[in-house]
Amino acid sequence: MKNPPKKCLAAGMKRTPQRLAVLAYLDGNTSHPSAEEVYRALSKKNPTLSFATVYNTLNALTKAGTVSELTIDAERKRFDPNTVPHHHCICTRCKKIIDIMKDITVDLPADSAKGFSVAGSHVEFYGHCSRCANKRRPQ
Repeated sequence: MKNPPKKCLAAGMKRTPQRLAVLAYLDGNTSHPSAEEVYRALSKKNPTLSFATVYNTLNALTKAGTVSELTIDAERKRFDPNTVPHHHCICTRCKKIIDIMKDITVDLPADSAKGFSVAGSHVEFYGHCSRCANKRRPQ
């Protein structure tokens, strides 16, 4: 997310210190944070930042296409500043999400498509991250 101020303008938002703080936090962030996590991370250094501002900023960035909204966590929406098409590995224990930047082709069989025109796909892999897998192994 290079040049956060331009991202604000692209999303039709004024460049306020609070919004710029959200954009700076997202810049290069690969943790796929929820709105709550962004708010918690920024609220101590930005006492004028409200949760509503974080949430509205993330939604505006999503609508502008500069952030992707992920619905891979049943408990909360997560946000990904990497809008390049990619896939994810998701730890079912700690909920860590890892980007998979390799192309994975999934073909929908024509007899299953029933005339549906596929525009894209997203593959999710579920399991345990290395940290959680190591916790499960007896020492």
